[in-house]
Amino acid sequence: MQDTRMDADVIVVGAGPTGLMLAGELRLGGAEVIVLDKLAEPTGQSRGLGFTARAMEVFDQRGLLPRFGQGESLEVSDVGHFGGVQFDFTALEGAHFGARGIPQSQTEAVLADWAAGRGADIRRGHEVLNLADGFLDGDHVEVTARTPHGVRRLRARYLVGCDGGKSTVRKLAGIDFPGTEATRAMFLADVTGLDLRPRYLGEALPNGMVMAAPLKEGVHRIIVCPHGAAARGADDTVTFEEVAKAWEHITGEDISGGGAEWVSFFSDATRQAAHYRRGRILLAGDAAHIHLPAGGQGLSTGVQDAANLGFKLAAVATGRAGQDLLDTYHAERHPVGRRLLMNTRAQGMVFLGGTPAEPLRRILTELTGYDTVRRHLAGIVSHLDIRYDVTDDTAQVAHPLLGRRLGKLPLSGPDGAGDTFRLLHAGRGVLLDLAGDARLREAAAGWAGRVDVVTATPATADAGAVFAGAQAVLVRPDGHVAWTHTGGTSGLGTALTRWFGTPVQG
Repeated sequence: MQDTRMDADVIVVGAGPTGLMLAGELRLGGAEVIVLDKLAEPTGQSRGLGFTARAMEVFDQRGLLPRFGQGESLEVSDVGHFGGVQFDFTALEGAHFGARGIPQSQTEAVLADWAAGRGADIRRGHEVLNLADGFLDGDHVEVTARTPHGVRRLRARYLVGCDGGKSTVRKLAGIDFPGTEATRAMFLADVTGLDLRPRYLGEALPNGMVMAAPLKEGVHRIIVCPHGAAARGADDTVTFEEVAKAWEHITGEDISGGGAEWVSFFSDATRQAAHYRRGRILLAGDAAHIHLPAGGQGLSTGVQDAANLGFKLAAVATGRAGQDLLDTYHAERHPVGRRLLMNTRAQGMVFLGGTPAEPLRRILTELTGYDTVRRHLAGIVSHLDIRYDVTDDTAQVAHPLLGRRLGKLPLSGPDGAGDTFRLLHAGRGVLLDLAGDARLREAAAGWAGRVDVVTATPATADAGAVFAGAQAVLVRPDGHVAWTHTGGTSGLGTALTRWFGTPVQG
């Protein structure tokens, strides 16, 4: 008899921010999840130092910001840049350049604690070696992994690769990763024993670009991008002496008397997976897209991938929804990834193009004098401009919120809502009844436990203006609006079924 037992509903490969965020989201959705990571312990190194405004919102939607130790007072900057051209992000309502000074190691620790606390099984020292056939048309995925206890086989209904740009899962699944090769090498290091002038947003000089920011007492993060530095192979290494020499070449400052806690290099290689899903295998984060680091967008996009995929995959893996729901993951997130690659490549051309790019920098500087341009660029870099196509064949009111994320808005009412983000802490959908319409609760009864019906009204005039006449709003667990109406329930059942699966009868 064939063994059909599952070790979990979903196996996630990679315990970085994307994989850990996804694990927590899956547990909120009721799916059993195992996370495999080949490292026995986290490295403690932090390539990322913060996240975008939209990633902050995703964390806030799950009540996670206080776990970063600063609650809602996380350090943010209203001034950001696009390709080194600085401008005020407040041209876009609610926008800022994002949280800064948060080491990636801290983000991973917060998310690991949250996911494990929700019941995720995080197994370190587990390296995926092979993938059995059958993931395209079978009812499960089987992986072989090297573990501290020998080689083991694990079986789940779905497998998600969150294992970085060199993703083993992506390669084993045969998913193409087209794009452009690296053209240059750039260095980063956490240096000690030096008193460096902060260059938070970078400084372009004739021989290259440098950035510097204090991390903690006696430690600075530096990024060094010398013009003409040849691309390096994946297995190459870099020394602090090389980094110090490149820093001096660009700035004229001698930092060779200091030291470094760690050094590394990165490139401007740009690639995106042709498909985010192949059968029962999906990709998220750097496994799905790599690009030039610019403004913390990589980590932030991975976190948003996880928020988008988590509630959908949990619903499908636990049998509440059909596999067609997973098709919306690629449909929504692949265009976002493509736009991410476009904006980071453009920033690289402007910021790292040297003297030939100077006319382009000047034109862009002029353009940022216009409010519409600042709003557009702020929306791109903050990720607050993302809008999904959530329309269907039912009649809906064409509301400006439809498909967009619902920002953090104060609410008042008998259900004690507080604000829109607080309603999403449980990771369920929210049907926000703004007019006290009893028909909404009746229409959504079949999705109890998956969708919370909350009666509330905007607590301020500004919040009321955002809803702009809508009397009911359906919000997905990732914070994006899936349905609105000015009265009644027309199209609500279709939207609920599409995003939350088959209703429970009776």
